[in-house]
Amino acid sequence: MRRKIVAGNWKMNGSKDLAKELVGCVRSEAEALDNGVEVVIIPPAIYVGDVVEQAGGKLAVGVQNVGQWSSGAYTGEVSADMAKDQGCEYALVGHSERRQLFGESDELVAAKVERLLASGLTAIVCVGETLDEREAGRAEAVVASQVKAALTKVAAEQWGQVVIAYEPVWAIGTGKTATAEDAQAMHAAIRVTLAEAGAPAESISLLYGGSVKADNAAALFAEPDIDGGLIGGASLKSEDFVSICRAMPAGAES
Repeated sequence: MRRKIVAGNWKMNGSKDLAKELVGCVRSEAEALDNGVEVVIIPPAIYVGDVVEQAGGKLAVGVQNVGQWSSGAYTGEVSADMAKDQGCEYALVGHSERRQLFGESDELVAAKVERLLASGLTAIVCVGETLDEREAGRAEAVVASQVKAALTKVAAEQWGQVVIAYEPVWAIGTGKTATAEDAQAMHAAIRVTLAEAGAPAESISLLYGGSVKADNAAALFAEPDIDGGLIGGASLKSEDFVSICRAMPAGAES
């Protein structure tokens, strides 16, 4: 049975006031949801403690990035074990902004996935193609390569800790989004790639990210291989984020 997940990535946004007001509102609204969706808040690391406190065990909390080391002289880094110790259940890895702005390679992503899984966290592994790659007809090949590379160190008993988030780079923060049909086609291709890699493809949750909003979430979530969303800007507005959570079809586990 696949988990249905809506995760809000705050990126480099937030404050103690936002953590108190937004998370409190989302928590109270999420308690009334009857569609089986798991709601995850992923703030900057400095606010994880505030968000965990406000979540009150009713929402899951994640961290946006971890180092590839367990501990040591790595000033500014946060380890997977630290995130776990603070109450996190999830962590993003391989987000396109980390790949593009900080030069994270497929090999580094794989090392971080290995570290996350060893800590007991669930890794939300981000993959996606650029506009040039899509226009060149290479979108599926690029995404398949990213998926395979990121998961090379996953042990058979760890697949339950893996979630894949497909975020076409050209749709992140641009207001553009893939059509529901295009997103479904890529998610179906990712499942094929997972099966080829020896993963239990039908049990792994696949999320769509890339300008998901309240007005397009229902169409995206209705597709058979889209199990939820990784939400950026809309996760900073409680009304918008809750509307997206409500858009998950009832009977949410597939």
